[in-house]
Amino acid sequence: MNTLQHTFKVALILSAIFLCRLSAWAQTDWLELLPGANQLSYDEKTGIQRLTGMINFTYQGNIMYCDSAHYRAKTQEVWAYGKVHLNKRDTLNLFCDSLYYNGKTRMAKLWGNVRVRDREYKLTTDTLEYDAKKSRAIYRYGGRIENITTSEVLTSRVGYFNPNTEESFFRGNVVYKSPDLKMTTDTLQYNYLKHRVYFFGPTNVTQKETKLFCEKGWYDVQTEEGVLQGNAFIDQKPRLIHGDSLYYNPKQKIAIGKGHISVLDTAQKVEFRGGYFYSNEQVGKDVLSDQPWVRLMKSKDTVYFRADTLIHQRDTLNKTLSVSGKCNVKIFQNNIQGTADSLYYDKPAGFMDMWGSPHFWSHNSELSGDSIRVYVKNDSVIEKVHLRYNAFAANEVDSGNYYNQLAGKEIWAFFKENELVKAQVLSNARTVYFPTDTVKTDTSVVIDRKGMNRIYAADLNVYLDSGEVTGITFIRQPEGIFYPMDQLDPEEQFLQGFTWSPLLRPKSWREITGEW
Repeated sequence: MNTLQHTFKVALILSAIFLCRLSAWAQTDWLELLPGANQLSYDEKTGIQRLTGMINFTYQGNIMYCDSAHYRAKTQEVWAYGKVHLNKRDTLNLFCDSLYYNGKTRMAKLWGNVRVRDREYKLTTDTLEYDAKKSRAIYRYGGRIENITTSEVLTSRVGYFNPNTEESFFRGNVVYKSPDLKMTTDTLQYNYLKHRVYFFGPTNVTQKETKLFCEKGWYDVQTEEGVLQGNAFIDQKPRLIHGDSLYYNPKQKIAIGKGHISVLDTAQKVEFRGGYFYSNEQVGKDVLSDQPWVRLMKSKDTVYFRADTLIHQRDTLNKTLSVSGKCNVKIFQNNIQGTADSLYYDKPAGFMDMWGSPHFWSHNSELSGDSIRVYVKNDSVIEKVHLRYNAFAANEVDSGNYYNQLAGKEIWAFFKENELVKAQVLSNARTVYFPTDTVKTDTSVVIDRKGMNRIYAADLNVYLDSGEVTGITFIRQPEGIFYPMDQLDPEEQFLQGFTWSPLLRPKSWREITGEW
């Protein structure tokens, strides 16, 4: 968009040069008639001098041609008609069908095929008005400014030029085109001193493969930075950034968003949302805060992350490398959920680390430890979970009346279809579980809870089905005790470090996104 600077600059230069010359015409003896006029007459009653027939005259180096001209010295009024042509030092030319200038009011008007051009630029309109006192030029019925050498074109219904303040306004179907840029808006203001373009009304900008939209904003033609406000978006397919306000700097490859930010990558199938967004394309990093969340649209399921701060790291091809979450992390997928203080998801490596009071849920199982690493297969299927240090796993049975429990230094939990099917406890293994017998009749299946086993071993493996323990193997000689159901000791029903936190568990994706 830096070529815009030249188009607006020429609009100011042209208005300043040719319109300032009009203000000088009001002086006495202002014209020198050149050979070629067929007739010169003077009307004493009206005080008007009339010149007809291929008129050409000069003033301070300006040459003017027309079919006829009228001049009233008393009121300092000038009229020129028919093929009016004003030439300044062979570099600037003005053409129109008619021209009027009042030396006292310092008001000028040109109408009918008005054209102003130099060696590089051209202004075309039907009617042009100029107020010399206010130093302001206006066209009201459509205008066109073009750079002849670069094919830049700006058109609008109304245009205002103010050489003193070096500002231009364009209103009504404003369209700017260049070989690499197209912009449409309702109202546009250009300030040459600040090198800024201001947009008012719905604005579309297309530059190569990038599309911008806003309802209000500004753009710096030198630095190429800009702010888009009101339903703003930056479309860099396959990446779309939307927000209440967006700052965009393509030279530095930085984007900043505030208010209802949405970042959608259709190729990577990832969406970020939050109240604040910062993106640096040079390092491939996105940072979101103010209640941010991310949605990873997987082949079989969708995963949602939420944290106080989310960081998205991309490679040179804009593919997701990792997602990090800091403080108050929540995770939701249809079959798994989690909470932690911090999270790191490495997509290429296929694992997710959770630390800071982490909890991980699958169906009726809750897993916890000092840290948790979740191994993800095929983007959405949980393969296994590693609980490191102070590892604990619990299953709710009989609607919360009892809990199968595992504890140890480490636990490896293995999943099938995102359901816990096996747990391997390493070092200082302990378990409390409630074995059952299944009694089948012609009409029903009855679960008979036999009692409670409390066992200690160096290591052990536990096998589960639908949250029920179906078998246990022990490494080294175990120590344990069995309690029949009618002899349960309440103090022995829970292992040290037992935790069960259903209130922390996210209930749905709406809890992550805040869309209740």
